[in-house]
Amino acid sequence: MSRQWLGVGVVAAAVMVAMAASPQAGQQPGGSGTDAAAARARAAATALRATAKPYVPPRTPWGDPDIQGGWTNVSENGIPMEKPGNLGEKQLEEIEDAELADLIRERNERAAANAAGIGGRETGAGPTHWYEHYNAKNSRAWMVSDPPDGRIPPLTAAAQARTTAGRGRGAGGGGGGEGGRADSWLDRSLYDRCITRGFPGSMTPAIYGNAYDITQAPGVVAIRYEMIHETRIIPLDDSPRPNARPHMGIARGRWEGDTLVVESTNFRAPFRNGSPNLRLVERFKPVAKDKIEWSLTVIDPETWTKPWTYGMQLTQDPEQTLFEYACHEGNYAMRNILSAARAEEAAAAKAGQK
Repeated sequence: MSRQWLGVGVVAAAVMVAMAASPQAGQQPGGSGTDAAAARARAAATALRATAKPYVPPRTPWGDPDIQGGWTNVSENGIPMEKPGNLGEKQLEEIEDAELADLIRERNERAAANAAGIGGRETGAGPTHWYEHYNAKNSRAWMVSDPPDGRIPPLTAAAQARTTAGRGRGAGGGGGGEGGRADSWLDRSLYDRCITRGFPGSMTPAIYGNAYDITQAPGVVAIRYEMIHETRIIPLDDSPRPNARPHMGIARGRWEGDTLVVESTNFRAPFRNGSPNLRLVERFKPVAKDKIEWSLTVIDPETWTKPWTYGMQLTQDPEQTLFEYACHEGNYAMRNILSAARAEEAAAAKAGQK
């Protein structure tokens, strides 16, 4: 027996002894036997995890942790950003496997029921095999992990005023979206116009195009996104940032142990109507041969009352190569959105003449 498994066995035995020694634990005031048993099970699971040997990723020829390859977050489709209201005061780590399985089943049922609305209910959606977001597995109940209550912190007074005034529209640019203005292509979002999903929009699970490719070289990491087909170049240094504001921001990275930490600033259209001083800190932590725990900390005192963090899991999929995202060549949607708006205006004008 290896030392690792011997340690696991000792901890497991200690937990079982503690459980056996406290048969009245489930009868304490304010608790039930079921609650106490669940608490003991969580304690046992936590103890076992604490003794498990952390995953150590392979190294590149120049010595950095090797996280290269094809990745996807398709299994994270449907996870809400914030904790659903019906989950009360529970924290992420308190969600039992059976409860998470029920949540996932309900989400997938809703996704299937809403399929007809993809692309507009009037025209109908394509067949389900066009899309990737059905039957998602989900690694968690919601995405926000900090604050522990699972809620995005309140907006500052300045951010509320900025939003009310209609400034800072985020990576979407225009006020587009289904039912939005369509006087010009400039009214539509940058996503509608095949320009960008921005960042971290490009990391958000979508109905298709959820593949990513990470490529490493000495002193640099490149991440390619299938959706819109953008590439982020991340120097692994603290070199000065140019006086520019690209849609994806300007990134600098570093290794903290086996975790890739990436800090991005200088966004042209900051995330969620953030201020020009928005700072986003990503962490890519390999936790298994085919799993990366990805998290993003949002730091913007001019917009939120305190920083907040959300995350999800990336799964390695060597078979999931990036398809060409030929959006401009086939972007009939933009032409049709504008022509339909003109047709509606003509019909309204004709009706007004009667």
